[in-house]
Amino acid sequence: MKAWVLREHGPPEKAFRLEEATDPEPREHQVLLDIEGFGLNYADVMAARGLYREAPPLPSIIGYEVVGRVVGHGMDVPPDLMGKRVLALTRFGGYAEKACSDHRAVQPIPEDMPLGTALSLGTQGCTAWYMSRYAVRLLPGMRVLVHSAAGGVGQLLVQLALRSGCTVYAIAGGPEKRKHLKAMGAQYVIDRKAGDPYAQLAGLLGQERLDVSFNAVAGSTFKKDMRLLGSGGSVVLFGGAERSGSGTLAFVWRMGLILPIFLMMKSKSIIGVNMLKLGDHRPQLMARCLGEVVEAARNGELKPHVEAELLFSDLPRAHERLAAGGTMGKLAIRW
Repeated sequence: MKAWVLREHGPPEKAFRLEEATDPEPREHQVLLDIEGFGLNYADVMAARGLYREAPPLPSIIGYEVVGRVVGHGMDVPPDLMGKRVLALTRFGGYAEKACSDHRAVQPIPEDMPLGTALSLGTQGCTAWYMSRYAVRLLPGMRVLVHSAAGGVGQLLVQLALRSGCTVYAIAGGPEKRKHLKAMGAQYVIDRKAGDPYAQLAGLLGQERLDVSFNAVAGSTFKKDMRLLGSGGSVVLFGGAERSGSGTLAFVWRMGLILPIFLMMKSKSIIGVNMLKLGDHRPQLMARCLGEVVEAARNGELKPHVEAELLFSDLPRAHERLAAGGTMGKLAIRW
């Protein structure tokens, strides 16, 4: 099979090589998939730079989600999955023409569902769904901050918060993203390129405080979120985009230290979300999220935005686009 192999850490053109690789063999509970295409996530950018500790050692095939057809399976797999077109979450190995996935991380999808739409529901869709439906409970009237709101996870969080009756404060960069988020219905869109986003946010909030912050940036933004969080509020951390430009120590230092007694006295909470860990330890919950998010897209509750669907030969350039921060929604790669 063909696969994009991560050979070294650095710029995508040097880091990835298109190679012939050995077909994977499904183990117990796994299905073998003939891959139609795979999605890109910001964690892939971090892995290519050597900044993602969960990534496998070099050389490796990364990738968290694929769309394909079930062509084989190991022991203890439901036989009715054979031949089905599915969306699957992969614990790496997705950048290839064939991949294996635990059958609990596989969800059949309609034959006519576009590739990019389906891939939007994988890592990004499950992350947004879990955070807004399980990690915290969004209620009408809540004030919700969404960082990186024009990205794949961010746009879905905006939609889910709006459907829950929340007031959304969306942070993004540039007039095009601002226009897009306003068209989606976000009540307040903050352009981080037009001045200090927190000064803008504080002005919009006035005497009010946030109920939830969905934060994929971390670093210095974490402490600022905590200051604007009201009693009973939560900061949900699910990424560390600010780390991409600095070392680990500097990144952690900017986040600061939190004393548990402070959280209790202020009645605030910090929730960390790592979907790989949840998949390892709570696979049934991930299966539920995957099924629910696919159904939400089918019934129109979620409308993923696809930035582009590219050929496999364009992978390095796709990585550069994602790393530059200019994309809106999902980048999908087709074999």
